[in-house]
Amino acid sequence: MLNFTQRLILGSVLLAALTVGLALSARSAMEAAGEGRLAVLFAVAAALVGVINIWMLMRPMHVLARDIRKIAEGNLEHRVEWNSHDDFGIVVGELNRIAVRLRDLRDSEAGRKQMEFQLSDAVLQSIFEPIIVTDGKGHVLKVNQAAAEVLGDAATDRMALTTTPGGDKILNAIRDAIAMQKAVAAEGEASMLPMRIGKQERSYRLRTTPMRDSDGRLLGTVTTLEDVTTLQDTDRFKTQFIAIASRKLRDPLLQLRRGLYALGQGFGGELRPLQADLVAAASNESEKLNDLMSDLIDVAELDTGKRELHPDRIRPLALLNEVRDRYFEEAAEKHIRVEIKAFADLSHIQADRRAVRSIFDNLMTNALRYTPPEGEILLAAEEVQSFVQFTVRDTGRGIEAERLGHLFDRFTSASDKGTGLGLALVRRFVESLGGQIAVESRLGHGTTFRFTLPVDQVEVIAHPVEVG
Repeated sequence: MLNFTQRLILGSVLLAALTVGLALSARSAMEAAGEGRLAVLFAVAAALVGVINIWMLMRPMHVLARDIRKIAEGNLEHRVEWNSHDDFGIVVGELNRIAVRLRDLRDSEAGRKQMEFQLSDAVLQSIFEPIIVTDGKGHVLKVNQAAAEVLGDAATDRMALTTTPGGDKILNAIRDAIAMQKAVAAEGEASMLPMRIGKQERSYRLRTTPMRDSDGRLLGTVTTLEDVTTLQDTDRFKTQFIAIASRKLRDPLLQLRRGLYALGQGFGGELRPLQADLVAAASNESEKLNDLMSDLIDVAELDTGKRELHPDRIRPLALLNEVRDRYFEEAAEKHIRVEIKAFADLSHIQADRRAVRSIFDNLMTNALRYTPPEGEILLAAEEVQSFVQFTVRDTGRGIEAERLGHLFDRFTSASDKGTGLGLALVRRFVESLGGQIAVESRLGHGTTFRFTLPVDQVEVIAHPVEVG
């Protein structure tokens, strides 16, 4: 299919050829009459007219193409000059109107973007917490006033940030968020950034979140430093209070348990059936209170760093067998099967025996409490890279979805029963031993706890070999 220009050229050429043909025919006729020279001049004039016709038709098209190219390159101020009011002039006029509309649209879009930028910048500056915005490569794009006050020159200087206290944690969090393309929020002491503002020492909790466009492409990250100084001081006071109160209450509780035990054994005289039931019920409640006190003391000691861990080499299968033997009678009374799934040649783990015992005791207590008769509890272990992953799975009632996010928080339990300290203590022990813990559950389908503990790294010692 020929375009407009090609068809125009072809038409002009045919016109010229037709003119030349007519001229040659006229020449033949004139030669017969003796007028050959006049026929040649007529043919040349016809060809010249054809060429001029082509040039006059092509020049406006060439000028229009040049002007359109300038407008397309972004010069929306350029206009096409054409004075005639023919069809070509109508096309030029519409093209100029399009350029004006595009210019107005561009100016209004630029103004809107400028307003949006100013608004977003004002919102960023108004936020009380320090905020750092980076691009997809981790380069700092924007910081608010709070971040500038906390970090100083390091807020915008990547090299200075590496030497600032806590700066390495900020950079690592930004790199992790970009690499994993998900929010990064460290827990515990690993997330605390000590900063000094004047004579004040402040503590900030770090959180980095990736930014994406509407198509899901990574744009950069937003790092927030949450001032938790007051919360940290309150938590420290609460921990100290719990530790002191628990120790002060332990001796009176011990005396109470001894008295109840003596009454239950008949050392104070024979009890009537109702009295024996009351003493037995009081003994059970005192045992629960003693467990709560022990958990409180353990949590307080972990928070204050007074709980010393003594790592030891432990065989995973032997550990699971000990757990099953310890709860065999209680499980048998409730008609619950306890199964073990683990290979005997799993690598040793490096962990504190008391801490690991406390972890399994809390998980098994929960599993036995919520698993119905004829149910099953699975204890499993498998090696995953440099860790051994332990699993405690039950066929109980499961846990509501809204509880899962706060299950390991203090005073939050899997149901309305219990104090909620057990799972918080489990998490603290697992993390103190260098592992991680997770839970999966659905109502009516049981609950699965998985936690990891590091594999014991056996140091290879090269002994000298005597030669000869």
